[in-house]
Amino acid sequence: MARVISDECISCGACAANCPVNAISEGDGKFEINANECIDCGACDAGCPVAAISEN
Repeated sequence: MARVISDECISCGACAANCPVNAISEGDGKFEINANECIDCGACDAGCPVAAISEN
């Protein structure tokens, strides 16, 4: 299952920088994870300063 980014996202881009498959991109007001590309590795979680990423 893909991870999701909540509305707590501050759009810093740390998650996208940590994603090994480039499944994260800047959306409208927050970053978004492409569920079709996400491999659920959790690398994005470690870089998020506000803990806005969780398992779906």
